[in-house]
Amino acid sequence: MTTEDIFARVELLVGEECFRALQSKKVILFGVGGVGSWCAEGLIRSGFSHLTLVDSDRVAPANINRQLPATTRTIGQLKVDVLKERFLEINPEAEIITIPQIYSSETSSSFHLGEYDYIVDAIDSLQHKAHLLTKASKTEATVFSSMGAALKTDPQRIRVAEFWKVKGCPLAAALRQKIRKGEEMLHKKILCVYSDEIAENRGGNSVKENAGEGGSFYKPTVNGTLVHITAIFGFTLSGLVVQDVMARNG
Repeated sequence: MTTEDIFARVELLVGEECFRALQSKKVILFGVGGVGSWCAEGLIRSGFSHLTLVDSDRVAPANINRQLPATTRTIGQLKVDVLKERFLEINPEAEIITIPQIYSSETSSSFHLGEYDYIVDAIDSLQHKAHLLTKASKTEATVFSSMGAALKTDPQRIRVAEFWKVKGCPLAAALRQKIRKGEEMLHKKILCVYSDEIAENRGGNSVKENAGEGGSFYKPTVNGTLVHITAIFGFTLSGLVVQDVMARNG
């Protein structure tokens, strides 16, 4: 079995030239949790063969309801390692690089953002997300970003808009405020996946998602999340990457 067999239907739709472009592009994905893991799945199954996965987190029981790498068997394992194993089963010829680190202002230079064709942001932390978007916007790469996927239930309210035009998303509003107050602005347009729905947590149970996990960072708040929302966010991000490659190689 060859990659031509595996991706025959992709090539049939997009054409040989575009498919070869998909295979050659280098993509770095920051965050492979609820949104990012599904984005990565969409990319590998679309023929992307050079993926770098960045996430320091390990699988926790509370991840199982919505994250691709999370099962009862993988609890405690690094998410990037679980995904690498899975993706090599899908495409044994793929180059999957895993970086189990947190992106931050202190670590940013180690990621060599200028080496990639696409940079995809699915980070939870407001501070790290703002820094990544400002730095990524200075590169030649095309950048896509996910806004908040928690507290959503309606898939029909998921949209795509340029960063400064996202409406009704508290995370996007907080990001814009932080970037405006920072030393640097965005240097290019960035398309974002978002929803203007704002639901409420109805349950009172606490979620100890990151307790005792080596390599995880503390999340000050944890909100309810559903898999159909995180998956649509993630697949929409991967779709944006595919569409961009198609537009450049049509």
